[in-house]
Amino acid sequence: MKSRLIWFLCLLLVGWPAWADVPARSSYNPQPQAGDLVLPMPQGAELVLRPITVPGAGFWGSRERVIQLGDAGGGAFEGVQRSLVSGSFQDPQSADWTIWLAKYELTKGQFVAVMGADALAAASGNPVDQNYAQLQGRALRQAQVMPLAWVSHQAIEDFLRSYNLWLFDPQHPQRRQALPMVDQVPGFLRLATEEEWEYAARGGLAALRDGSFNDRLPFPTRQLNEFGWHVGNAKNKPRPIGMRKPNQLGVHDLFGNVHEMVAGIFRPEIWQGKPGGVPVRGASVSTPAGEVRSSYRTELDVYAWNPETEQIELRRTFNIGARLALGSNVVVSSGMRNRLEQEYAEYRKTLRRETPVGRSLDNLVSQATSQLDTVDGVLQRLLEHYPDAQQQVETIRGYVDNARGRLLEAQRESVRSLLQDAMRNATNFSVLISKRVRLDTAMETASKLLTISTRYQTQVDSVRKSLDENAEAAAEQYQAYLEKVARMGEFESDFREQAFRTMQQKTLSTRERKALELSTKHVRICHEKRAVETEAWREEFNDVFGQFAE
Repeated sequence: MKSRLIWFLCLLLVGWPAWADVPARSSYNPQPQAGDLVLPMPQGAELVLRPITVPGAGFWGSRERVIQLGDAGGGAFEGVQRSLVSGSFQDPQSADWTIWLAKYELTKGQFVAVMGADALAAASGNPVDQNYAQLQGRALRQAQVMPLAWVSHQAIEDFLRSYNLWLFDPQHPQRRQALPMVDQVPGFLRLATEEEWEYAARGGLAALRDGSFNDRLPFPTRQLNEFGWHVGNAKNKPRPIGMRKPNQLGVHDLFGNVHEMVAGIFRPEIWQGKPGGVPVRGASVSTPAGEVRSSYRTELDVYAWNPETEQIELRRTFNIGARLALGSNVVVSSGMRNRLEQEYAEYRKTLRRETPVGRSLDNLVSQATSQLDTVDGVLQRLLEHYPDAQQQVETIRGYVDNARGRLLEAQRESVRSLLQDAMRNATNFSVLISKRVRLDTAMETASKLLTISTRYQTQVDSVRKSLDENAEAAAEQYQAYLEKVARMGEFESDFREQAFRTMQQKTLSTRERKALELSTKHVRICHEKRAVETEAWREEFNDVFGQFAE
């Protein structure tokens, strides 16, 4: 009794622990966490969102907000590019901007709570959903927590409209009390944008600062089953929300279960290219494990052509659903418009030139060099108007030339360092390939012996374990190699060629020289195509090093 009293007094002195703010567990929030934002829905349902901090206090942006999207080893529509990520709400105390993203995929239970069971039956292409209204007890609870799928993009938009109207019913102001606000104007529900989705999937601000943001996955590949549902562990069958681990931001099912519709029009390169259908993000229960990645995106053909009936149909499929987010209008008052216009003048003179819309080249250092090149023309025009400013202009030119020289050296050093790292990855990968061939032979021998006697089972298990470890290590080395090659491909040919010439002059083993030959070829292809050829290059490594002897 005395120890309990001491414990209670300690709480009063130091404050309640973090778990005091953890909401109650429910079917709509099976894994509650501190920081969850829980919004009400009709019929006692809930929508749970997670806060995702965006760096920088300014409205227009900051250097930290320029993020890399895509994956050089991904699909044709995932080419590496840069974008500016922004939050919709600013904390008045910390000045941080925040993205509010749904913690789970939109569920059948949430859809029915807002739209009704009859609306689900009408909207869904799944025969099972026709009987939703008759479900009771455990069967109903199981259906409620399944991700919504088999519905069209239009059905999601209808749901959003109805839910927002319910939240903002003037007769029930308490429903919107928990909503974050901008200048006292509350936010509204919408689909997440592609930048918001991928920023969250990659781990947000923490990943930017620890250097892991550009990794293919925000966790080791071997842990994929702990975080996501894919074809290997789900066999084309969507699973209830929240059964897998959340990412470091507390968001579940970003790496599988159902693909998720996001806001906007699908373009081949996210923000440029031919406009198409609707963007879809994240892997699904139909995605092979090796294709699951943070950058995964594809197109939903909203209006799909049926060649058999020669009719347009609203596309519905078993593995495409949606994830919601909170949004707000950019301009919510005349006072805000005035502030943004005043801030824009300064932003335009400074940070804007460092954002993707203010740049034309891929490589950051190259972009800075290009911007310096424009100064020469400006100085020449200045001298034509003010010939007496010759000395001042020459002084400025000296500073510009010095900066240009430093930038050129930075590019040379960057490529040299990348090539050195890529060579290390390529050589390690080649060693693992050679070792795998020997392990395959050992497995074949051990398997034959096992048919003779079960006493060889231990030997088989040992070789199998070694094979698994080899495959995991090889995958990590090869992925790291591809990332380095992709980054080298962004630089101009002069810097790349100089780095390769320097490497060729070093004393290299036969294995290293073979790896250098492949690296030289792959970087050239990557520069030309702005993409890596994952499978083709892996086969080239296998061909060269499968039977390699030093």
